[in-house]
This record gives sequence, structure tokens and C-alpha cells, in this order.
Amino acid sequence: MNRYFLPISLSLAAAAAAVATPAAAEPFQGPYLGAQAGWNENDVGTAKTDIGSAIIDRTHDAGSAGVFAGYNYKPADKIVLSVEGGFNLGFGDRVARVGRDSIASINPEYAFDLGVRAGYLVSDNTLLYARGGYENVRASVRLTDAAGTRRDKDSFDGWTIGGGVERAILNNVTARLEYRYSDLGSGGTKFERHQALFGVAYHF
Repeated sequence: MNRYFLPISLSLAAAAAAVATPAAAEPFQGPYLGAQAGWNENDVGTAKTDIGSAIIDRTHDAGSAGVFAGYNYKPADKIVLSVEGGFNLGFGDRVARVGRDSIASINPEYAFDLGVRAGYLVSDNTLLYARGGYENVRASVRLTDAAGTRRDKDSFDGWTIGGGVERAILNNVTARLEYRYSDLGSGGTKFERHQALFGVAYHF
């Protein structure tokens, strides 16, 4: 009987270890939550606002940081589809034109976006993707001219497109680098935004 005891014991131990060890999580399947930070370039021409037209014709570089959440779905082995929403704050991104007798400025305070991603897994832990969706920016507006100084809050919204690369760096953690272009102008407003963002996400 002893000659059977050792093989049976080893087999039972191996089976128990297999049951006790959780399967490795798929980094691109299911819900996720993350944080991101990076660079903004706001390019503002003439902006139609609730208190008048702000003629700025300036670009300005600034910082950005925020959070995002989404859900990944794999309809095929190498294909990943996602829906994602985000909220970002701007830092030092006031765009202004100061004239001899006038001031026009727009200060983007925060933005939210909702979009979709479509990606291809070039390896088990590396995703290349394109994205697109809707973005809304809430900004402070100031106009000073012969009529005096006026201040207000206004919203600028439009569409955004971009792409990036995301890589699994731990079992449930990914890091990504992304570029976005947003057109937030309509009705005679020119407001364009370029962004380069680095993010880290935890996958549940």
C-alpha cells in the first residue's frame, strides 16, 4: 500500500494547489478605474459666449490631471472594445488676449468626457487602441472693453478623437500613454485642444 501512498498524496496536493491558486486576471476584460495627468494645449480663436464674443487668437500650454472609469469587453481573442468616462481639472490654462483698452480671457476649469475605445492586442499584455467621443469644458470668461468688465461661466462642448497604447504592468494594473484632439467650437467659436496624457488603471 505504501508504494501507492506517495503518488496519490502528490496528486492530491497538486490538485489542492491548483484549486487554491486563483487564475491570472485578464487585464483587458471587465471594469477599471484610473488616474491620469499630462499636458494640454488650448487653441482659442473667437469664442462666442453668453456675455459676448471673446476675440483671443492665442494658444496656451498647461497641465491637466483627473480620473477615469470604464469597462472592457473582448468580443474576440485579440479585439477589445471599451466604454469610458473621465473628469479632468486644468492647471494654469487661462488663455487671454490683452489689448490697449480691452481684455478677453477664457480659463478652462474642468472637463468631462464620455467615449468609446476600439483596440487590438499586439501581445497578451499590450493594447493599441483608437478612441472617440464627446467632451464638455466648463470655463470662466472675462471681457473688458469700453462698456466695462463682465464675468461669467460658460460651457464649450464638441467631439474628441485620439489613440494610445496600454500595457499591463502588474496582475491587475495597467499603464497607458494617450493623445487626444478635441474640437469644442460651434456657432462661430474656435476652441481646439491637444492633449498628451499618462494614466494608470486598476482592473477589477
